[in-house]
Amino acid sequence: MNMRNIFALLSGGLFGAGLTVSGMVDTAKVQGWLDVFGTWDPTLAFVMGGAILPMAIAWYIARGRQPALGGSFPAPSDPRLGRNLIVGSTLFGMGWGLAGLCPGPAVASLSYGGVGGLVFMAAMLAGMWAAPPLRARLDAMGAAA
Repeated sequence: MNMRNIFALLSGGLFGAGLTVSGMVDTAKVQGWLDVFGTWDPTLAFVMGGAILPMAIAWYIARGRQPALGGSFPAPSDPRLGRNLIVGSTLFGMGWGLAGLCPGPAVASLSYGGVGGLVFMAAMLAGMWAAPPLRARLDAMGAAA
């Protein structure tokens, strides 16, 4: 195993541990964050702030540098709103609100079992499999119009 894979494994493990410690693999906690007019749970705001602030500092420091383990940092994303962003964020939000899970916590939740997490993972993987051909079909329909 090379160093890049070892650091990827360590980073993924740290991410999963952070999700578990912060309670973000608990679907009730996530749905509590989304229940603004009910029993709102603001702890997710602290988790987001605890992630966004250090990442913003890291991106600032990394500007103009190369990754230590090779490759390159990704280019900034296109700031314009488009069909892909709107459809993708809508589907993500619907899944997050209904299931209380998004991809990272879904993978972390597999470690403690439960049929709900398995069903979510199966649905997520099916969506990932179906998205490229569906997008190609929609792009072809849009070009024909």
